[in-house]
Amino acid sequence: MDKQQLSKDILKLVGGEDNIDQVTHCMTRLRFNLNDNQKADKATLKNTPGVMGVMENGGQFQVIIGNDVPIVYNALVGNMSKSPTADNASSGASTGEKKKRNPISALFDFISGMFTPILPAITGAGMIKGIVAILVAVGWLSDTSSTYIILSAIGDGAFYFLPIILAISAARKLGSNMYIAAALAAGIMHPTITALLADGHNSSFMGITVIAATYSSTVIPIVLAVWIASYVEKAVDRVVHASLKLLIVPTVTLLIMVPLTLMTVGPLGTVLGNGLSGGISWLFDNMSIFASILIGGTMSLLIITGMHYALLPIVVGSMTTLGYDFIIPLMFAANLAQGGAAFGVGLRSRNSKTKSLAYSTGLTAIMGITEPAMYGINMKFKKPFIAALIGGAIAGAFMGIFNVKSYVITGLAGLPSIAAFVSPAISTLIYALVGGLIAIVAAAIITYILGFQEETVAEPVAAPVAEPATPAATTSAAVTEEAKAQDEQVFSPITGEVKPLSEVPDPAFSEEIMGKGFAIQPSEGRVVSPINGTVFSLSKSGHAIGLVSDTGAEMLIHIGIDTVKLKGQFFSPKVQAGAKVAVGDVLMEFDREQIEKAGYTTITPVIITNMHQYESIVSAGRTTIKEKDLLFTAKA
Repeated sequence: MDKQQLSKDILKLVGGEDNIDQVTHCMTRLRFNLNDNQKADKATLKNTPGVMGVMENGGQFQVIIGNDVPIVYNALVGNMSKSPTADNASSGASTGEKKKRNPISALFDFISGMFTPILPAITGAGMIKGIVAILVAVGWLSDTSSTYIILSAIGDGAFYFLPIILAISAARKLGSNMYIAAALAAGIMHPTITALLADGHNSSFMGITVIAATYSSTVIPIVLAVWIASYVEKAVDRVVHASLKLLIVPTVTLLIMVPLTLMTVGPLGTVLGNGLSGGISWLFDNMSIFASILIGGTMSLLIITGMHYALLPIVVGSMTTLGYDFIIPLMFAANLAQGGAAFGVGLRSRNSKTKSLAYSTGLTAIMGITEPAMYGINMKFKKPFIAALIGGAIAGAFMGIFNVKSYVITGLAGLPSIAAFVSPAISTLIYALVGGLIAIVAAAIITYILGFQEETVAEPVAAPVAEPATPAATTSAAVTEEAKAQDEQVFSPITGEVKPLSEVPDPAFSEEIMGKGFAIQPSEGRVVSPINGTVFSLSKSGHAIGLVSDTGAEMLIHIGIDTVKLKGQFFSPKVQAGAKVAVGDVLMEFDREQIEKAGYTTITPVIITNMHQYESIVSAGRTTIKEKDLLFTAKA
């Protein structure tokens, strides 16, 4: 199926771009807020190849796609001339169902949503700066040559114009016009303005003082400016007639915000940014070992909770104002410690499958991708995760003693990013490598000494008296195709009452459009893995988990109906996409009572989505069930 063509067909059949107020997606469907649902050709959409179903619910027009929905969504948005969503998850706001959220969580979400899209740009630029530093250090490139100048410009460009890049990303996150935000950033960075303020003397605008400040490579000034500009833009938009919006809204927004930024917001942000960077520098200059042990030992915990995103502005600010950063080396140490702990599991384990998984995920971790080792091995056995934290703290102490710094921003803090530590003093690189080795060895040794209790998954038992087999159903394209499928025993992910899918109040499930299986009415707020396999997708809102088993069965666990509108509230994921899991591993915790108080049912479909590989679903015959009890068998 050509996803690009499918997206064009859907765009046309929902009434065209002008009929779309907003579109988001969850794990399985496109969720449209249309200006007029009657303009959508529902009958033709239902019969469109690649569309599994169409339904209207809660004011939303939903087109069911299946596992390929992210691909179709991206193609759909790419075919539109305007941004159809502020945050890829704002459907609740458009239907009057916006929920209150913890301010700290909201701040972390904003920082994450703003910095994550721009990481490829600053990571690529940072790596180029590292490569140039290596070439100069080994004498292969002269720092006076034109080649050096061009390469340096490539590496420095993303950082020099960082305010413009951040303005676009922040505006997208805030739901304001990205190009007005970019024009705002370009205004305060214009060479004339830069020259005017460069001599350190204050200037004036209409008699009001403009404080001298430099905005290239800064973070906080433009973020504050775009945040305020989003309110100005929306306020002007509300009072201006539709025929004049294109002319008046950007004009007024820029006329207000550029001078306001130069006079107040920019200088304030500069002071805050310099103070933050200076504070971190003071902390590492005066309490280096304590700070390094604390951050190195808790970095993995910060990653699990998502609080590490709060460090991104500090890292970028330090790098742009000081020219170096102390936090990336500690991320490097923490990541390598996760790999070391996994190696320790491999050395101690007597299970060949565990050994193989531990060594492979450990290698992945030291390359900078820690999730498989962290979630698939270390947290699963608990004590290795503690060993990794200790290993990160020990390596952090070493980094602090020898004042290890990073000179470029890297995307993955692992061995491939070692160029980040190259500086005129080669000792920094050596100390970084030694610190990384300490992290690996210390975590591995501590894991070996502490030991761990290996869990053995019971051999699958024969199913009780089976229900009549149900016919096969076609679902979305398989994530992992097998030449010949094997029988798959699916164990219960939730404790509760087993229900047929026909009782799920959503046609996508009750009519078995998405696949076949059963639903569970939870009595507890926890989801565990029903199979041995891999988490291949986890919805941003936490309400849906996609799994693929080691034998190729694709599964969807969908917690509640329409719970995507909660936008993550009351859900606490315990794994990330890519994690290896075994039967019984905790995937998600959720507040069942609060979800139901908010007006949503928590009935949870557990389905096989690649039913074209199986002949039937055979129930285990239970009406009530506990975690890890056999739920059903998919017969090949």
